[in-house]
Amino acid sequence: MPKRTRFAIWRPLATTVITALMAAFLTPAAAHGAPRESRPVYSYAHAVREAVWVDTGLDGDGDGKSDRVAADIVRPREPAAQGRKVPVIMDASPYYSCCGRGNESQVKTYDAQGDVVRMPLFYDNYFVPRGYAFVGVDLAGTNRSDGCVDVGGRSDIQSAKAVVDWLNGRAEAYSTRTGGTAVRATWTNGATGMIGKSWDGTIANGVAATGVAGLRTIVPISAISSWYDYYFAQGAPLYDSGPDWLSDAVESPDARSRCAAVQRRLVDGAPRTGDWTGLWSARDYVKDAGKVRASVFLVHGTQDLNVRTKNFGQWWDALAAHGVERKIWLSQTGHVDPFDYRRTQWVDTLHRWFDHTLLGYDNGIDRQPMADIERAPDHWTTDAVWPPRSTTAATLRPATGAVPGVGTLGRTAGRGTETFTDDPRRSETDWAATIDTTTPDKAGFVTRPLSRDLRLSGSSKVTVTATPTTSTAHLTAVLVDLGPATIRDYADPAEGITTLTDRTCWGAGTAGDTGCFLSTQARTKAVDATVFSRGWADLGTYASGRKGVPLTPGTDYTITLDLAATDHVVPAGHRLALIVAGTDKDLIDPPSTTPTLTVDLSRTVARVPLVGGAGAFARATSGTAATASTPATRTGVAAPGGVQRMPDAG
Repeated sequence: MPKRTRFAIWRPLATTVITALMAAFLTPAAAHGAPRESRPVYSYAHAVREAVWVDTGLDGDGDGKSDRVAADIVRPREPAAQGRKVPVIMDASPYYSCCGRGNESQVKTYDAQGDVVRMPLFYDNYFVPRGYAFVGVDLAGTNRSDGCVDVGGRSDIQSAKAVVDWLNGRAEAYSTRTGGTAVRATWTNGATGMIGKSWDGTIANGVAATGVAGLRTIVPISAISSWYDYYFAQGAPLYDSGPDWLSDAVESPDARSRCAAVQRRLVDGAPRTGDWTGLWSARDYVKDAGKVRASVFLVHGTQDLNVRTKNFGQWWDALAAHGVERKIWLSQTGHVDPFDYRRTQWVDTLHRWFDHTLLGYDNGIDRQPMADIERAPDHWTTDAVWPPRSTTAATLRPATGAVPGVGTLGRTAGRGTETFTDDPRRSETDWAATIDTTTPDKAGFVTRPLSRDLRLSGSSKVTVTATPTTSTAHLTAVLVDLGPATIRDYADPAEGITTLTDRTCWGAGTAGDTGCFLSTQARTKAVDATVFSRGWADLGTYASGRKGVPLTPGTDYTITLDLAATDHVVPAGHRLALIVAGTDKDLIDPPSTTPTLTVDLSRTVARVPLVGGAGAFARATSGTAATASTPATRTGVAAPGGVQRMPDAG
C-alpha cells in the first residue's frame, strides 16, 4: 500500500539518495534468474526532462509548413549513461492545457526553459524510476503543437503515430517548434505502450488500428472505437452538438484562429440527420481491427453514459475476431479512471502489464484471468475468458399482461400489441420506477422472480416492429434488474466515486510534481431497479443503419436496436425486465414530432447473451422463488441528466 500523507514535498531528497544507492548496486536484471518485476532503481529527481517537436508530415492549418506536435519527455538519466535503451509509455491528449487530466484536472507545467515540470497523472512518477520513459504528446492544434484538431480524424491519429515513428527512427523531430536542429531518440529501443482515458484512449485505439510498428500494447480507458457511436445511436442524436463544438473547445487560441476550414469540414461532414458519411468512416477504428499488432488492456465503466459501452463492446468483439491478445476490466462506475476506483490493484496490474508487454518479463499476467468485473461496489470477480465460453444468445419474447403496458417476458411468442406515446420529459429511471404500473410513455415486460442467478455477458439485440402515427420516431430499449441492491451511484456528477481530502503517493516526486493524489472511495446508492443495458435508434433507419428516411404514419416498420455491452448478474429473487419506449430523456434527443407507437408483440424479440444460454433462462424462471415486491414506485439512481458532451473534460 502507498503511504498516506497530506504533505509529501519532503520526499525528493530522500528518494534521490535511496535510488542513487540502489542504482549503484542494482540493475533491472535480477541477480538470480530472469527478472519478473521492474524495480525503482533510477532517480526521478535527476531524470532527463526535454521537449521535441515531431514532424507529422501534414499541413492541417494550411500555412504551407508541415505541422509539428510537441512531445514532452521524462526519462531516467542512468540507462543512457550505461548504454541501455528504455521502452516508452505514452499518453497523447488534447487536454494537457485546456481542461486537464485525471480527477484533479491536472495540466502540464513548464520551467523557464520550456521543459515539463509537472506531467499530469502518476505514470511518470511511478514508471520512470522503474526504467521507462514517459512521453506526453499534445495533439495537433492543442497546447504547444501546430495544426488543427480534427476530432479523431487523420490529424489526431497522425499526431501520435508520428511520435511512435520517431521513437522507432522513422520520423523527424526538432529541438524547437520552428527550428532546424534535428533530434534523434537514441535513448529508446522503440517499444511503446499507449495509455489514456476517453479521448486519449481513443487515440490509442486509432493508432493501434494503423498497425504501426513499435506499438507493443495499448491501454484504452473509457475510450471511443467509432466516433459515430459517440454522437449517434442508429441515427438518433446522443448530443445536441457535433465534433465542431468539441474541436473548438480544446484547440489552442492560435489554432482556433487558423482552423476555420477544418471546423467547416467537421460541420459539413457530420449532419445532424445522423446519416453515415465519409467523415465517420475515417473515424471508425473497428473496421481496421485486423491491422492491430498491439495487445490491448481495455477498461470501461458499464454505466458510462459519456463514452457509451457500445464503443468497448464492438471493439472487443472485433479484436477477438482477429486473435488480438486482450485483457479487460469492467467497473460499475460511469466515466471514471480505475486509478480512482481501484487504485492499489490498478497500479499493480498496470505495472505487471507493461513489464510483460514492454520489457518482456515472464511475470504470469498473460496466464491470469482475462477479465475483472465489479459485481458490487469494491467487490470484483474474474473470468478466464470474456465473455465466458458458455455464453450464447437466448431469444426472449414479450407478451401482454393483465393490464396495458405491463406485460411478461419469457420464451413463448407473444400476441397482440402494446401502445405508448413518446414523452421527452421521461427518462429510463422514470420508466423503471413505474414498471409494474400502466403509464402512457412506455411498454414494460418482466419475468417471474428468478429461482437462481441469471448472468448476461456481452451485447444484446432487441428487434421491434412498431407502427408510428407521425413521420419521425425514436425508440429506446433498456434491460432492467428489478430488486434491491446497493450500487455505485453512476448518475451522481462524480459517477460513482467520492473524492476525499487525504492523499496517497505513487512513485517518486519533486516539489513541482509530487506524485500524490487525492484518495477516493465508492459513492453508493440503495436502489430496487437498476438499468444495466440500453439501446437507441431512429425508426427511420429501419432499412439502413446508415441513412434515415421519413416514415409513413400507419405503416409498420421493423428495426433491430443494438444494446450496449455489459456484464450483469440478475440475482435469484429479482426479475429481469425489458422496457420499450420513445425518447430517453437527456440520453438521446427527441424527434421532430411526438409519435404514438403501436408495438406488434408477435414480431418483437430480445436476444440476450446469457451465460448458459437459453437453458440458464429456463432454469432461472422455473422452480420456486421468493415472491418479488411490486411497489407502486421503485427507487433508482437519479435521472441521468446533463450528460457530458466532451469525452473527459477533466
